[in-house]
Amino acid sequence: MADAPEKSGITVAHTASALQQRVRKPLGGRVADGTGPVTVRLPRNGRRAPGTVADTGTMSEPVPEPEAGACPQPDASAGGTVSRPDRTGGWDPGAPGVLRLPSGRLVRGRGLRRPFPDGPDPTYAVHLLGRRPPQVPWEAEWLRWPDFGLPVSRGEARRLFAKAWTRAANGRVEIACGGGRGRTGTALACLAVLDGVPPWEAVEFVRVHYDRHAVETPWQRRYVRHFTV
Repeated sequence: MADAPEKSGITVAHTASALQQRVRKPLGGRVADGTGPVTVRLPRNGRRAPGTVADTGTMSEPVPEPEAGACPQPDASAGGTVSRPDRTGGWDPGAPGVLRLPSGRLVRGRGLRRPFPDGPDPTYAVHLLGRRPPQVPWEAEWLRWPDFGLPVSRGEARRLFAKAWTRAANGRVEIACGGGRGRTGTALACLAVLDGVPPWEAVEFVRVHYDRHAVETPWQRRYVRHFTV
């Protein structure tokens, strides 16, 4: 690095080591031996090269440059805030098929025979089908449930409903069957019961807030009425 211009007959070094090597005579009445503060006369224009010798007579640290491609971060000590990305997030409340439960949890119902909707992928899904569904690139579990029928295992259904309700607190949970109405509506009504909706009101809650044709058969409605927490 080149030396600063010499205006008053004394060269200002840019680093402490260079100062020790180049200065061999008293500066401002003191000897620059590298063991104590050094007083240096400034140029006549009163300016000082940044990161070199301060007016107090001590060496100031040079400010490091940011690495290539690095983004500057706000300084919390200066009152700035550092935003953290939400890596899980939830559904858009206004997106098609999204049901908001009384607790604020958002669950999406979907028909697997319909085109995949726009937006992010689920983080967890429960597929309600009579046959094993194909694999998907997100976490999903299969509940055997024939079309227009009821879950083959009510214990397994309760376990998966409880897990879906828990995961909906901080993730994108999807409940899906073939058409997205009968079995999906029944499962969403059970999630509403887990969320605090009375069982005798859960079917109407889902029909109002999700799909007016949800829960298609009398035995599906009866299943919801007898579903308890």
